[in-house]
Amino acid sequence: MEFVTHFLQAMVIVPLTLLPIINPISGAPVFLATAGRDDQTVRQLARQVAVNCWYVLVVSMLIGTYVLELFGISLPIVRIGGGLLVASTGWRMLNSQDRDEVRQAVADSHPVALSRTEVVRLSFFPITFPLTTGPGTIAAAIALGAKLPSQPALYVVAAFVAVLGTAITALVIYLVYRHSGKLMQRLGDIGALVMLRLAAFMLLCIGIEIIWAGWLELNQLPRP
Repeated sequence: MEFVTHFLQAMVIVPLTLLPIINPISGAPVFLATAGRDDQTVRQLARQVAVNCWYVLVVSMLIGTYVLELFGISLPIVRIGGGLLVASTGWRMLNSQDRDEVRQAVADSHPVALSRTEVVRLSFFPITFPLTTGPGTIAAAIALGAKLPSQPALYVVAAFVAVLGTAITALVIYLVYRHSGKLMQRLGDIGALVMLRLAAFMLLCIGIEIIWAGWLELNQLPRP
């Protein structure tokens, strides 16, 4: 019974750690702007984004630490580089005027279905990365993976638990994005535009916060 309780706690800690960083609700306006109003496209794109996020989280958690060690890259450098990318994305969204994607998505009354190739292409950038599973999320996943035990038997069990935890996280992302249209309908045209601007500003602030955290960690490392 104690093993089952520990198993469930270890599984739940993954989504509890990652979902506040991911915050899929803030990405709903951008997702809807990309998917449009076609229900089939929204469903396909939400599913593909969830699958992409699951792959990113699993790979980051299980082999992220080894990849960084292989290339001699420290986690603070990943934070700084990723933070720059997140901040630049937020800044670009804040300054979009003539081609306001959310305005077009909300005003478009003729749903347009996307091809499978277009769904796959749009699902990764910018929705999966850096909007949903950005550098902060990847860094958190790597940090969770660094805590996995080194003993082979325990590692297999812990890795299985981590995979289940990331599956729960991906499921939540899918549900939020799948029903993003209803959320935008409740907000209305102005509400959707305001939410996009707020999401863009939060993205900019998150990027700066990631840069600052990486800078502080970098300064704490021993000098070569």
